Amino acid sequence: MRTLTLDLGRRSYPIFIGRDVLARRDLYSPYLDGAQVLVVTNEVVAPLYLDAVLAALDGYDVNVQVIPDGEQTKTLATFQSLLDTAVSRRMARDSAIIALGGGVVGDVAGFAAACFQRGVRFVQIPTTLLAQVDSSVGGKTAVNHPGAKNMIGAFHQPVCVIADTATLDTLPERELAAGLAEVVKYGLIRDPEFFAWIERNANALRGRDPEALAYAVERSCRNKAQVVGEDERESGARALLNLGHTFGHAIEAGLGYGQWLHGEAVAAGMCMAGDLSVRMGWFDAAELDRTCDLLSRLGLPTRAPAALSAAAMRELMGFDKKVRGGRLRLVLLRGIGAAELTATFDAAALDETLASWRQEKG
Repeated sequence: MRTLTLDLGRRSYPIFIGRDVLARRDLYSPYLDGAQVLVVTNEVVAPLYLDAVLAALDGYDVNVQVIPDGEQTKTLATFQSLLDTAVSRRMARDSAIIALGGGVVGDVAGFAAACFQRGVRFVQIPTTLLAQVDSSVGGKTAVNHPGAKNMIGAFHQPVCVIADTATLDTLPERELAAGLAEVVKYGLIRDPEFFAWIERNANALRGRDPEALAYAVERSCRNKAQVVGEDERESGARALLNLGHTFGHAIEAGLGYGQWLHGEAVAAGMCMAGDLSVRMGWFDAAELDRTCDLLSRLGLPTRAPAALSAAAMRELMGFDKKVRGGRLRLVLLRGIGAAELTATFDAAALDETLASWRQEKG
């Protein structure tokens, strides 16, 4: 097992990475103050891993809430249902909420933990690659608004993250690829050596080689922990973690949540951000080709869906949380391993990217 620490002073916490670690009681007990625990999971994950977690929590007063699977579940109604459970079970301020699942479960359970009694302890047990390398680390919690993704939420750090890489064995192929998009992101924004490693190991990653996946999870988490440790509330450098997300969130909202997976939309968004960067003279066309080729090799889309018009994309991007003073800000590339947040991009070049960087159909 590998252990990383996200350094936030008194609120620092460990990230445990290894196979078959979610059943280890010793990883939970130091971080649970009270006896009451609410485990939130979904209908896909529960049959696979819930019993192991409950065994690790033997002796605690545990309640379980199983929610439907999918991005369409990440709503205020689901958030409300978790609060209803916590209140009906008379959970106290020293209770804890544990998220067992992917990014949707982690986001909505974390938001409930942030709000219930003004904040209770929260444990992340991510079971998808995307959640292990990205959403479980850093304390962002949220639900979607019908018009914009992750628009309603709070910062609430977990007390620990238990990333069991054995859960990736049961992950559908499409979900695995979606998680690899976020892995590639870390290479693009700050870690060119990691990007080159992903290129060399793309087949091993898609083939679920345990050592390759464990290394990808550890290095991704290390990158994210460093960024969040420097900028917890996204006042500066943390915004670079949103490479491709402004385009990607527009795709998700425009198509309807769940039609494209988050990582799929981010993959296309990173290529679009790269295309705009090339049009501005910031990014070399050969590096864009290299980026999109890697994403394609990992089984990911590299262009926006034709079903979503350029005009609709542009309008949806205006809801992005990085907008300041009415001005859209984008994360663009200066090179592989070098990203920049800017509001001074060429608007005409953005329109050209939105119009041209699209699938032929679908």
